[in-house]
Amino acid sequence: MFRGKKWKEVAEKVDRAQPQDLSSAINLLKEVSYTKFDGTVEAAIKIGYKSLQNVRGTLKLPHGTGKQVRVLVIAKEDKHAEAKEAGADFVGAQDMIEKIQSEKWTDFDACVATPDMMKDLGKLGPILGRKGLMPKPKAGTVTEDVATAVKNLKGGQLDYKADKSGVVHLPVGKVSFSPDQLQENIKTVYQSIMRDKPSDAKGEYVRSFFLAPTMGPGVRLNTRSL
Repeated sequence: MFRGKKWKEVAEKVDRAQPQDLSSAINLLKEVSYTKFDGTVEAAIKIGYKSLQNVRGTLKLPHGTGKQVRVLVIAKEDKHAEAKEAGADFVGAQDMIEKIQSEKWTDFDACVATPDMMKDLGKLGPILGRKGLMPKPKAGTVTEDVATAVKNLKGGQLDYKADKSGVVHLPVGKVSFSPDQLQENIKTVYQSIMRDKPSDAKGEYVRSFFLAPTMGPGVRLNTRSL
């Protein structure tokens, strides 16, 4: 991967082999971020477990991600006012299903649906599933309580899963967040992943935990500080 001059300059400040405690990691992260815009802080967590398809779950960041989350609600008309009042960006029923199917429309970040709409939504699996947008009961996005689901998604609820190499990638906030906000979000991520650890997982479950800004080198975190 090509690394520019600026990246190389700031990378000299980071010893990737040396884990940092949480407070030091956040200070270093802010120092090595060099975007002119407010960059995102990403966590990359290496998981040690044999069945990676089972490394998944849902968590809620106490301070959100700093990103505006666009939520689509698919429900019958009696739920539309409730969804809009909760802050949903798009609300509909069959009209939205047809829009997604005909236009391959996915200009939203999360989808909530009532259980009675899932039969019709199922045919959108090839479109929504591939992008991780299909509502799921375990994530609380298939529900009659659409207002709570919308508020949770707007407030920092995230689904996570390990990729093929066993790494969980998650946004944990913006570089502009205060150190306390980032600390609380990062601790929540770690504690949630450990809470969801499969019962038969043996040995070191979290092998490494890195934090990186949108543009800048990664900082290795000492998980004992979490």
